[in-house]
Amino acid sequence: MRAVCLLTTLAAVLGVALVTPALAVTDAERVPVYHEFRSLFDARRYDEALPLAEKLVQLTEEQYGRDDARLVTPLVNLATTRYRLHDFDDAEKLFLRSISILETSGTPQDRRLIRPLHGLGASCIAKGSYEAAAVALKRAVDLSRNLDGLFNPDQLPVLDRLIEAYVALGQVTEAEKEQQYALRIAETAYGRWDLRLLQPLDRHARWFESVGRYATARSLHLRALAIAEQAGRGQIASVAPLRGIARTYRLEFANGVDSGESTVRDPLDASSMLPDAGTSGRMSAEGERALLLALQVLERSQPPDRRLHGETLVDLGDWYLTGAAATRAIQIYEKAWADLSAGGDTTLLAMPEQLVYRPPSSSISRTRLDPGDYEVQTVELRLTIGPDGKVGDAVAQPGTAASEATVRAVVAAARKARYRPRFEAGKAVDTRNVALRERMAVRVRKTTDRQRE
Repeated sequence: MRAVCLLTTLAAVLGVALVTPALAVTDAERVPVYHEFRSLFDARRYDEALPLAEKLVQLTEEQYGRDDARLVTPLVNLATTRYRLHDFDDAEKLFLRSISILETSGTPQDRRLIRPLHGLGASCIAKGSYEAAAVALKRAVDLSRNLDGLFNPDQLPVLDRLIEAYVALGQVTEAEKEQQYALRIAETAYGRWDLRLLQPLDRHARWFESVGRYATARSLHLRALAIAEQAGRGQIASVAPLRGIARTYRLEFANGVDSGESTVRDPLDASSMLPDAGTSGRMSAEGERALLLALQVLERSQPPDRRLHGETLVDLGDWYLTGAAATRAIQIYEKAWADLSAGGDTTLLAMPEQLVYRPPSSSISRTRLDPGDYEVQTVELRLTIGPDGKVGDAVAQPGTAASEATVRAVVAAARKARYRPRFEAGKAVDTRNVALRERMAVRVRKTTDRQRE
């Protein structure tokens, strides 16, 4: 009888051990792994951080179980690491799992939902799933506003991605509304003349650049310049606004002025130093002047920022190449490459970048046809970009369904394009198989009642 009792007791103990594996892992084991992961992640050594992120998830599952809310942070850290490694499918699955755990164990207003919703939206954007991204990001923004107030600045990173999704979906009205809201948030949080307003102003201006409203974008860059110069002329904070001003002049020259936009002068006074671009067909000298001023600021600053100096030189090279001064542009790019190399990252010159391209008049971006009067035909080309930035070969991809006339129109437009060339070891080189994709509006012949009969 006693032997039976001992066996029963032993079985009970073993049973508890089998069903409660959490006792095998403690915080003392997990915390050092987290610190090591965080150190590698913050150093952007994502390949090395990944196994530690996976181990953290495993240890947390063993300690608390697969559905415990305490698993959410390790899951989100793993998802973010996957995202940084461009593994967007796995990142999306991990973010979704985090959301599912919180929805099951918490409430719809759980603050911890904001981070995985943000990550899910970013992953969907990276995959081109813009509708799903907008849904996740809008939910995250609404949750942030409900919990922390309509104008809390913590929502700004999420709001930026929501705007990106709206732009990709062509929901320009929604995007502009949220852009205005983002600027109001920053002004409410920091004040109209605080240096922390520079980044929100830059984001807002870049959005106007993306939709072709260059004068409006320039007025925002000018306002940012006025704020930066409150701390003293020639401060490094003025570099970004000066680069932005130059970029608006260059884009305006390359793409034309939006006929629906009036030329705006900023009421904050700084606009007097940089007059508006005209429509004479020549690039405004004020764009070049703004870049030269930015370079002077950087050359006087200590310690020198070689990376930022190189990026600004790339802007100057873009300016000259857009203005058809290719030889001068290449010389500037070579100097930029030396700076970027010294700064440890030449990615900016690692692939060709389109600077000048005017789509055919029948492209979706330029057509005047009503949406019901045309069908969309997509033309995909592969280009060869020479070391001077000019387009050599322009070949349609096999299987293109568009008509020959439509393809010819896109090829003709592509041959007039100009690209910043790719650089290797400080020298401009040929690049083959550069993709160009154009969506064309092809008029649909409507069938009349008589034709049907």
